[in-house]
Amino acid sequence: NAGGAAEIVVVRNFSADALRESAEQLESAIRRAQMVILPGGFSGGDEPDGSGKFIASFLRDAGIKDSIHELLRQRDGLMLGICNGFQALIKLGLVPYGEIRDEMTGDDPTLTFNLIGRHQSRYATTRVASVKSPWLSSCNVGDLHSIAFSHGEGRFVAPQHVIDELVKNGQVAFQYTDLQGEPSMDIAWNPNGSMCAIEGITSPDGRCFGKMAHSERRDTAVAMNIYGEQDMKIFESGVKYFK
Repeated sequence: NAGGAAEIVVVRNFSADALRESAEQLESAIRRAQMVILPGGFSGGDEPDGSGKFIASFLRDAGIKDSIHELLRQRDGLMLGICNGFQALIKLGLVPYGEIRDEMTGDDPTLTFNLIGRHQSRYATTRVASVKSPWLSSCNVGDLHSIAFSHGEGRFVAPQHVIDELVKNGQVAFQYTDLQGEPSMDIAWNPNGSMCAIEGITSPDGRCFGKMAHSERRDTAVAMNIYGEQDMKIFESGVKYFK
């Protein structure tokens, strides 16, 4: 709908051979692509213990890792991860570092279980905090959006000095806010208890972008009774980047 030609690669993991074939298909698709989007929606049944871990392990395959680095470093490509996809990006290091790292440390940002201790399925308001990412070229700082959330493991956590650096670099893309646009730690507005009310972050150059809210669930006949703007034009902005 945004003007891009989508090629969907399904990861089949019912056997070792099927998984290997899926890895080869994905590597080949990435080498043909300009952007890679990792969707959410309880991918892989959200098992084991959060499907982001499985997706991250799969993307560490040598061929896939090399194709992603080639996309980002040599072809000016884009990556986007939503919900489970964001979990995978952050566990790989693609956000906030812009590269797949072999090991992550206790100082690295991560996403963990919601403070409420259960799944949250609702709408929440987010505020645009930075537009340095090509994915956000159609947004303005301060814009508010009403977006669908559905996750049990979406709380952003990081040491304070890391958060300060992300804010300084303009890598905090979205924050949870009240209806007046003020970032909030109140569960009424911040559904998972994310530190600094952070909902989405980017890599230093903005070309890798991860967010918890399901921006892809917006449509003209969806959530018509929800107050507020729902269209961030993220996908349109990604397509526009290559036009």
